[in-house]
Amino acid sequence: MGNIRNFVIIAHIDSGKSTLADRLLELTGTVEARSMRPQYLDQLDLERERGITIKMAPVRMEYGIRNIEYGGKGDQNSKFQIPNSSDSRYILNLIDTPGHSDFSYEVSRALAAVEGAILLVDGTKGIQAQTLANLRAARKANLTVIGAVNKIDLFEARIDADGTIEQRVRELAELLSCAPGNILRVSGKTGKGVPELLEAVIGKVPPPYIRENQRLDPRLSAVGARALIFDSLYDDHKGIVAYVRVVEGALRAGEEVELLASGAAMRIKEVGYFAPKFRTSEILNEGEIGYIATGLKEPAKVKIGDTIVGLSNYQLPITNLQTLALPGYRDPQPVVFLSFYPDGDTEFEDLERALARLKLNDPALRFEPDANEALGRGFKVGFLGQLHFEIAASRLTREFNLSFLTSFPSVAYRVEERGVSRVITQPQDFPDAPDAVWEPMIALEVVVPPEYLNQVLTLQHTFEFQVGAIHNFGAHLALEARMPLRELIRDFDDRLKSASAGFASFSYEIAGEARGDVQKLEVLLAGEIVAALTRIVPAASVAHEARQTVERLKGLLPKQQFPQAIQARVGGRILARETIPALKKLLGNFGKTGGDRTRKMKLWKKQQEGKKKLLQMARVKLSPEVFREILKK
Repeated sequence: MGNIRNFVIIAHIDSGKSTLADRLLELTGTVEARSMRPQYLDQLDLERERGITIKMAPVRMEYGIRNIEYGGKGDQNSKFQIPNSSDSRYILNLIDTPGHSDFSYEVSRALAAVEGAILLVDGTKGIQAQTLANLRAARKANLTVIGAVNKIDLFEARIDADGTIEQRVRELAELLSCAPGNILRVSGKTGKGVPELLEAVIGKVPPPYIRENQRLDPRLSAVGARALIFDSLYDDHKGIVAYVRVVEGALRAGEEVELLASGAAMRIKEVGYFAPKFRTSEILNEGEIGYIATGLKEPAKVKIGDTIVGLSNYQLPITNLQTLALPGYRDPQPVVFLSFYPDGDTEFEDLERALARLKLNDPALRFEPDANEALGRGFKVGFLGQLHFEIAASRLTREFNLSFLTSFPSVAYRVEERGVSRVITQPQDFPDAPDAVWEPMIALEVVVPPEYLNQVLTLQHTFEFQVGAIHNFGAHLALEARMPLRELIRDFDDRLKSASAGFASFSYEIAGEARGDVQKLEVLLAGEIVAALTRIVPAASVAHEARQTVERLKGLLPKQQFPQAIQARVGGRILARETIPALKKLLGNFGKTGGDRTRKMKLWKKQQEGKKKLLQMARVKLSPEVFREILKK
């Protein structure tokens, strides 16, 4: 294991992680030059189109190096010696990770499978919000952190290049509590500094080891096999493929193993590693990262964070298998909820199957059956944020060729009514007059240049966030604030970028709950509530939302033989109303030569009586097309 290094690249979004990973693949010869393409580890078309990493991507690289000394510039204590081994080739297991806050759960799973991390900072922007959040997570996982400033090629032609780069280096060195000489300067685009970065990984990141919270009875250690599942996907031929980090022992094809959380027993069909595509191997040894083809077809049997155990080699009888479980991951709690309904040629069963398979690759996804009077059967689905929802919806469309409609996004509220407290995730279940409402809050961290501070602070009035503290952070300011989670899904990201000309960044995490002043806004058509259009909105803006909703519906609904009343109601109060007049029926030609006017009046009165009868039996059914339009952003 002395020649194995497991590490991740962590950074704020758009810092050049995937481009740096491309240079590492080239340097180590993992991918041939003729097969190379930009963002090679980003396997989803959606990732390359958006220019962001959505899924963690593991890859195994090999690098030949012997007895190379790396000295940090200007720091005598930063020198280290790469161990001289009889085998000069090192196995480097890299996991490229996402940078957006919505995918921090992906990052946390990757951190549990490695011993080191490259903390990458964009040289043009400096330290950003997710830089701080990722560093805290890496330190919590007790990883060795190597700092690197990226995109130095953008400064090579500028007069102030040295000063700008050195400023970024000093900021990162201060953050990591190390000397500036320990910070690497790299260009993911040109490859400059990448060999030195790779040598630093080999020299500073320790070989794999069993962490204190993973140790077993010494009599059991090293004689059985245990591996942690940190990701998975579904393959039509191999069944569910589990991405694993082998903590102790070794795993081979044909071996009988058990999944502790689900209790499923199986015989391993195939083992291998990522090169970066699947490459079959005879064995996965202790400390290595690779995959296991389980052959299982039921997604519920394989859970992210579960422990795979090979029981055949243990010397002692084990009465409680759970004592063998490795520390997994906390279950991610969804915070944004939408309902999905099949549309077009898509059937309910197609949507159910696709969500189950997507959950294998995205364990933060939560779904359960739902129903709507207009749209039929569907699923209520929980997400970690607005971007998480957008990505999942796009993947369902692209990877599974599905068509569907979604409801308005909402968050979970805790309401108290008659002394009973319960959590509400569906707006239509929200009581009209609860005794108290608590809503989820987020701890917001915004990093902004000083010249844009005032513009960012003006957003407090729009998004109800309260700034608790402002810290100097190198050439930037760091704002700590609290904000209701519901405000985050109201385009907070776009408004923040607009207010700061794109220079501000933010990260967030769920931070308890607070009393909320929100109300249930219901929409009535012809006196009947349309449950799918019910929303929970802040009390301060409920009148505006009510007026906007009825006006938009009036423009979308077709006329009927009877007048249609569109109302927006809060509790027992109607806040806004519009009426779509009934279709008029031509009664014939009653002009100068058209006959007696009394005949026209008789026909008109008869028509009016018919419309009154129709109105008593009137029911307005919203078509999927109207739902699609009203639910558009």
